Amino acid sequence: MMREDTVFGPIFSRRLGSSLGINLLPRNGKLCNFDCIYCECGWNADGRGDTALPTASDVQCALREKLASCRDGGVQIDSITFSGDGEPTLNPQFPEIIDLTLSLRDEFYPDAKVSVLSNATALGRNGVFEALRKVDNPIMKLDAATDEDVRRINRPSGHYRVEEVVRSLERFEGDFILQTMFLQAPDWNSSSMVERWMDIVRRLRPREIMVYTIARETPMAGLLKYSPEEMRALVQPLIDEGFNIQIR
Repeated sequence: MMREDTVFGPIFSRRLGSSLGINLLPRNGKLCNFDCIYCECGWNADGRGDTALPTASDVQCALREKLASCRDGGVQIDSITFSGDGEPTLNPQFPEIIDLTLSLRDEFYPDAKVSVLSNATALGRNGVFEALRKVDNPIMKLDAATDEDVRRINRPSGHYRVEEVVRSLERFEGDFILQTMFLQAPDWNSSSMVERWMDIVRRLRPREIMVYTIARETPMAGLLKYSPEEMRALVQPLIDEGFNIQIR
């Protein structure tokens, strides 16, 4: 189980460069409405020892202090990234925190991007979609194209329908980054799963697509990663159609 302070790093991200992280979730636990079989934070059940969420004021103070320290030390920051131990939009003050973060970014690191890694389940909540429209990089997860495959890979709690999430993502009108984990298991028909996913990509037409594979130990045993060459072959039809795809 990973343990992240409210503000942590910067660390090198294979997607975002020198990334200063913001964790809007418990410092010593995990809070997520997905329980992904590949999550580097482990299973939700293993992270229930802490349920305290940082407030907007907590984030503001911690971020101001960290940004000032980094600036004074000449530390490069390419992205201020909301990630942490679970789903950041579950913090009820998420919209307010985004506004505070954008203001502090402009004060200390005006060239840095603000990025949010989200599973896109809260786009219907008051203020969440509007907040995500304000950031430079709204990075929205969609790992599978059917409800059955989502239940197998992401194990969502509560109500989840792929079609509803896709309709919410359409509101971005393509101005977002789609993030998808490519992984395999012995009993999966992975090629047909990817084909169904590509049909959704064509519908959403995101400005960028990030496909990546397992890089660390996973909670579920027996999962298999793809090589970069295998991933490129899978998404080659989209590349040929002009989609901007980053393979990590």
